[in-house]
Amino acid sequence: MAFSMDDPVEKLQDEVSCSICLEYLRAPVTIDCGHNFCHACISDHCKQGVATGAALCPQCRAGFLLSNCRPNKQLANIVEGIERLALRPSRAPGEALCERHGKKLRLFCQDDGEPICLVCDKSREHRAHTVLPIEEAAHDYKIKLQEAVQFLRNVLEEATKLEAQEEMKTTQWKEKVEERRMLIAYGFERRRRALDEEEQLLLRQLQDEEQAVLKQLQMNLAFMLGQRTGLNELISEMEDKCQQPAASLLKVGLSETASWKVLWEPQPISMDLHDSYNVPGLMDLLQRYRTPVTFDPDTANPYLLLSEDLLRVQVGDRKQDLPKSLSRFETCTCLMGREQFTSGRHYWEVCVESKTSWTLGVCQETVSRQGIFTPSPAMGFWTVWLRNGDEYAALTSPLTELVLKEKPGVVGIFLDYDSGEVSFYNADNGSQIFTFANSFSGVLRPYFYPGVQAGGNDAPLIILPAGCQENLSLSTFSTSDAYSSHY
Repeated sequence: MAFSMDDPVEKLQDEVSCSICLEYLRAPVTIDCGHNFCHACISDHCKQGVATGAALCPQCRAGFLLSNCRPNKQLANIVEGIERLALRPSRAPGEALCERHGKKLRLFCQDDGEPICLVCDKSREHRAHTVLPIEEAAHDYKIKLQEAVQFLRNVLEEATKLEAQEEMKTTQWKEKVEERRMLIAYGFERRRRALDEEEQLLLRQLQDEEQAVLKQLQMNLAFMLGQRTGLNELISEMEDKCQQPAASLLKVGLSETASWKVLWEPQPISMDLHDSYNVPGLMDLLQRYRTPVTFDPDTANPYLLLSEDLLRVQVGDRKQDLPKSLSRFETCTCLMGREQFTSGRHYWEVCVESKTSWTLGVCQETVSRQGIFTPSPAMGFWTVWLRNGDEYAALTSPLTELVLKEKPGVVGIFLDYDSGEVSFYNADNGSQIFTFANSFSGVLRPYFYPGVQAGGNDAPLIILPAGCQENLSLSTFSTSDAYSSHY
């Protein structure tokens, strides 16, 4: 491939270079056709030509005789001058030259991965290598660089996504911690408020008891004071009479002393304080608001079986033939409690021992009871559930996963209607499970879902009656316990 020689220095260097060794001419000689070569190079070339039967010019292929070669002293002097001047081709700023030949790097050797000059290309070192014009090689390399840049951009995009995900996780984690911090603070504030109220109540009761006993004691003291005063007066009178003459003394009657033979004694008053003044624990406080709750058969799904006392419920194997009713949950196997709340504080407990699935809480009286629904606050439900035996969650939007240290056998539900709170507790150890904070309006009712009868979830939900501190026996339901007996 031919290249332009616009640089005069580079053109001069090319003119004084041997086309055989590609170096500056050494002892240059001119052959018959007029081309110049190193004496040693053309001699070796002629020896090879004799072996093949011909001696041809390496450049124009014209025949010549070695004996006709003439030394070119003038050209030798020019080469010597160029070497002394150390001439280098002119170049643009930043353009590199071949360190070996001082020529512009116009080619690129793909085998060695380095730029080379035209002289290097014809040398033995690079003669068998794949060589491209440096612009073409740069174009190919630029494409590879662009592909590498695009790859790195894709990697950067993925890294940015991962970073964003981690930032989102960080934000979510901080929000979750802050939510739990607020929940803890709110729970303790509510507990302090309840303790303050209980403290004031106990102090008022103690004050009433104090006043009642003090009043009785003061009445006794007043009566005893009168009795003592009367005795002192009688004693003084009798002592005065003892000083009278014998005739007068014998006339003194002793009948007045007879009334003092039996002293009046006050009625005994208990000095023991009532035990109710002890500081209560959390569960003791909750028990103060214990409300009797029973299942409402009119709201029960036809697959649900209820006990005679309306305190147990479980899912049956078949659908009961019951009249259609807008009050009844037709699709979801759930039901409400009979009790309706519009104010005050209420607490009840539900035994969930041996169950792997359930949902408990409160709901509005007006919730839809037809079709499939998610019991969330937006739908008028404030509930907590268990799924698959160990997956607890509060049914917020989205779900709030709950990690419990101990699996509750009894769940306590505390409704503070006026404060807009529904709290759930592990009644076995008094630990808080979750608290909903809202503002309520209208009628609220207890809500129950015993879960599907699968995966070891055969045990019933049991409402524990007030005063019951132990789990009820989880005996198997009989057909006589079915809901139909209540209709």
